[in-house]
Amino acid sequence: MMAVSPTRLEDLGWDPGWAAAFVPYDAPGWDPARVVAAHRDVWVVATSTGDRDAVISGRLRHQALGPGNLPAVGDWVAVTGIHDPAATVVIGAVVPRRTAFRRSAGADGRPASVSDEQVLAANVDVGLIVAGLDGDFNLRRIERYLAVAWSGGSNPVILLNKADLAADVSGLLTATEAVAPGVEVRAVSALSGAGLEDLARDHLAPGRTAVVLGSSGVGKSTLVNALLGVDHLRTSAVRADDSRGRHTTTHRELVRLPGGGLLIDTPGIRSLGVAGAAEGLEPTFADIADLAAGCRFGDCGHDGEPGCNVRAALIDGTLAPARLESHRKLEREAAHAARSTDRLLREAERRRWKAIGMASRAHMQQKYGSER
Repeated sequence: MMAVSPTRLEDLGWDPGWAAAFVPYDAPGWDPARVVAAHRDVWVVATSTGDRDAVISGRLRHQALGPGNLPAVGDWVAVTGIHDPAATVVIGAVVPRRTAFRRSAGADGRPASVSDEQVLAANVDVGLIVAGLDGDFNLRRIERYLAVAWSGGSNPVILLNKADLAADVSGLLTATEAVAPGVEVRAVSALSGAGLEDLARDHLAPGRTAVVLGSSGVGKSTLVNALLGVDHLRTSAVRADDSRGRHTTTHRELVRLPGGGLLIDTPGIRSLGVAGAAEGLEPTFADIADLAAGCRFGDCGHDGEPGCNVRAALIDGTLAPARLESHRKLEREAAHAARSTDRLLREAERRRWKAIGMASRAHMQQKYGSER
């Protein structure tokens, strides 16, 4: 694509903290840019000279342990070539992220690994978790998204979309608040625009970045289009039998809103892995953590031990069994993913140093021969 609409870095979220983080990459010929779209082998970066297609350097690709180490939408990167319209823009480094929304899902039912981990969006201030108030409304899925959102380091806000289709919006709000302690929950309608003006005012200030997360069919693209005021993203109707939708968004993209806010749309995710989300489990299940603090034993497994505060809450009805089972399931997934990732990271690091050693020996052999 041709360079268009030069952009002030401050309008993309650049601040003194980013300027300080960029110092190690601030060499002649290198400039900061922000990734606004990611495709298979091409990225689009917003720069002070306009938006440009970019590729990554061979060194950056070689050093990456997996997709999670490659540039993601929302990343600040060091690029070269932006001042020459005919040059190929090259991404040489990714500036360390402040926050990152990650997912990890193994293919064909196999366990997720570090090579499967993806960064959905980087350097996000707020995570807008969208759930549709139709036939596919699922509290357990909201808990899963919350765990990933909290772990990513951003403040989640739950948007109950399609409020115009729900018969009992108040009841669904109450049910959602019960599984999201301390999290803001809003009922909105992307189709009618209800609640969107307040949302933009409260969470999408100039230079502030939000990511839209949610399953297919919840209305994420319709929400982005409504906030933009134009039909920028393709949308489609959900299936009538189960209210699930097709994947109308096929890539991640950062869009600039009329009010100056920045919004990252993501493809719908039906199966969201929780690799790397262990840190998000405690705030997601803060009610269970508070109950567990009152158990007689610090290592209580909440499975028949005497003096178990969690079991007492189950018996008196203040804690739903499905809520505890969801917590246990996500805990098991996160622990398994962490073990797998640590092992794979160690193996990748071992292979890297082995390759360095082999290259060094080959160089010495070539330079000095076998008699050195």
